[in-house]
Amino acid sequence: MKLVRINDVPETSVSHNAKIRKQVVVENGVVPHLTNYSRAVFPPGEKADRHVHRDMTEIFTCESGCGEIRVNEVGYEFSPGITVVVEPGDAHEIINTGPAELIVRYFGLVTD
Repeated sequence: MKLVRINDVPETSVSHNAKIRKQVVVENGVVPHLTNYSRAVFPPGEKADRHVHRDMTEIFTCESGCGEIRVNEVGYEFSPGITVVVEPGDAHEIINTGPAELIVRYFGLVTD
């Protein structure tokens, strides 16, 4: 059993944009096939640049704020209550299009 208090998890920046802060709640290696379970905060106007994972499925849920998630060049509304599954090989990016912080919970699963 592992108990994590979000307020005790340090903030770091995401590799796609140093202005986006994340907290890795469950790190790689704790649960089989899970690469991470994290919470990211996007300031207004910031984005996680387009990228691809060949060996990982990622699942993103919008907790608060509003934005757009683009998968394979198609944009989708990303607002509270929306979850998006990004398959291996899908090019994806997330953009905060609103006036407030966009808060996203996400995790990755190794598919190999």
